[in-house]
Amino acid sequence: MLAFVLFLTMAALGTALGATWHNWLIGLIGGLVFAGVQYWIARAAGTRLVMMSAGARELRPGEDTQLWNVVHEAAIAAAMPPPKIWIIQESSPNAFATGFKTDEAHVAITTGLREKLDRAELQAVMAHELGHIKNGDTGFMVLMAVLVGSIAMLADLGLRSLWHGRGMNYSRGERGKSGAHVIAMIVVLVLAIIAPLFSRLLQAAVSREREYLADATSVELTRDPQALVNALHKLSLDTTPMRRANRATQHLWIVNPMRKLRGGGNAFSTHPPLSKRIARIERLYV
Repeated sequence: MLAFVLFLTMAALGTALGATWHNWLIGLIGGLVFAGVQYWIARAAGTRLVMMSAGARELRPGEDTQLWNVVHEAAIAAAMPPPKIWIIQESSPNAFATGFKTDEAHVAITTGLREKLDRAELQAVMAHELGHIKNGDTGFMVLMAVLVGSIAMLADLGLRSLWHGRGMNYSRGERGKSGAHVIAMIVVLVLAIIAPLFSRLLQAAVSREREYLADATSVELTRDPQALVNALHKLSLDTTPMRRANRATQHLWIVNPMRKLRGGGNAFSTHPPLSKRIARIERLYV
């Protein structure tokens, strides 16, 4: 349903943009086609694009047997096929999962986080990421990353069209001034400003709630709530910025890689504050 709302947002933007050219139907069709293409890209290459943006490489056979064992143990507990494991050369501690189905899942962890956690804490973090996969979050998160970026692109196109006068119809040197045309231009301007903000709010709200659920799933799989509390506490103390952080994929990570936003606490935060996540785990399980 939430993805459908984003599709409708893109269709509305396309319709309004087409109406400024006196052809709203072409705009509607164009917006829907653009949304469909972006969805196909997300399904076909979303994981690959996310891994490329993070600078991840797949774990080589025999490279890190403890990490391999921890991930496979968590997968057995979750009754799902073991995901592919990726390593990111980053001193900032973080991890994420991606994939539309359990049999095409991937987990990634930075070298900074790998070095800071003991085995129990590492298992708790990996169980958290597998929790996202088990709960069906990862496919939607990848789709959100692509669609939110696409809405921003479409909104930018609309603003540029109005700024350069492309949205006005010229006929024999005269500018079209019909009431419907003016209304369409106003709608494009409003949607171009509001749509990216709305999509980001939706992205952030969904991500915050799913983080709480993944924490609960981690405890369910490991039966060790204190290990997750300890891991989150270590993450809260580290403020090392991530070199490859970007807004399009910030909601995928276990903590926000954008250093200034890591604490959370506002409408656009993709993660709840770590202190609240720790407090909720301790209240429910410890």
